[in-house]
Amino acid sequence: MMERNRPPHTTARWPARLVVAALLLGAGALVGWSVSAVFVPPSDALATSGSTHVEVVAGEVGSSVQLTTVASWPQTPAGTNRAAGTVTSVAVGPGDEVGDGAELYSVDLRPVVVATGAVPAFRPLTLASEGADVQQLQQLLAELGQYDGLVDGEFGPLTEAAVKRWQESLGVPADGVVQAGDLVFVPELPGRISLDDELVRPGAGLVGGEAVVSTLPAEPQFVIPVGRSQAASMPPGTAVAIQAPDGASWQAVVAEQLPSGEADDQLALVLGGADGASICGAGCGALSARGDTPLPSTVVTAETVRGLVVPVAALGSAADGTVAVVDERGRRHPVEVVAAARGMAVVEGVDAGLRVRVPAPEGGDPAAEG
Repeated sequence: MMERNRPPHTTARWPARLVVAALLLGAGALVGWSVSAVFVPPSDALATSGSTHVEVVAGEVGSSVQLTTVASWPQTPAGTNRAAGTVTSVAVGPGDEVGDGAELYSVDLRPVVVATGAVPAFRPLTLASEGADVQQLQQLLAELGQYDGLVDGEFGPLTEAAVKRWQESLGVPADGVVQAGDLVFVPELPGRISLDDELVRPGAGLVGGEAVVSTLPAEPQFVIPVGRSQAASMPPGTAVAIQAPDGASWQAVVAEQLPSGEADDQLALVLGGADGASICGAGCGALSARGDTPLPSTVVTAETVRGLVVPVAALGSAADGTVAVVDERGRRHPVEVVAAARGMAVVEGVDAGLRVRVPAPEGGDPAAEG
């Protein structure tokens, strides 16, 4: 069983009067389990006496189910192309992280550069231009180390000289004029972006005005589609171990359950990072921004608990509400049930090696305790 990376916690005890009924009813509902020993009563013993005896042994119980997490990148349209001509190169791939001044693609061999700004590029910027778009240009030039003047939105001689230096670094004519198609402004950088690969591909024609750049969040969405009945055993806080493309294990938890939109009997388990951390961290870039990425995952429906293990069928309850096991000599040994999964239970109150009856006799004399 895979363990979650979370602070240790105190295991809750089961209510004594209801424990046996709950265990017997719930044991068959859990999927996947692990114990260090398997108890299989001899068929001839059961056939002759209806019961057998097994040893209390050290082991563990837990429950998990193997499902598929779907990772996908929500994309928000954020940038408009203003260049007209033929796309001659593409410099970024889907989901690449870029910063101010990064080349996105080229049109007629002229680079198209991304920059931070709320105002889209809409006109040529030249000496004497003024406005918020000029201020965004000055901020870009300052970020690139080409400009150390005031970021005031006034295109003066210092801004013109900085533009010429920048143009020289790009390998385009240093005329001091920034064409509308030279820049694509997006709200925030650095960040992950994606280009519309139907519009922006070598050989494609652009006329200007195309929405070609989308921004992506810091990490993708992680969702597990499940049926409503299955989701009942996976409430918020349930641990999930996701197998990353490189074989690493990403730790997550169920953050919320939402209607899937696929069918009335389906839910979407939306995952979040354990303790608020990122799920994929530095590995997010390995997830394709084109469509969905399926990832094998283990959902821990019952945490693994270690201790002394007995079959659930060995547990019986008396009229006074105590839960106990019965040894070979018919003596009752009261126990506390710490955890149970798939027909096995971790108990406290007995020693390893004690042989207990399976199934437990009905009722029992509370006075005959070991």
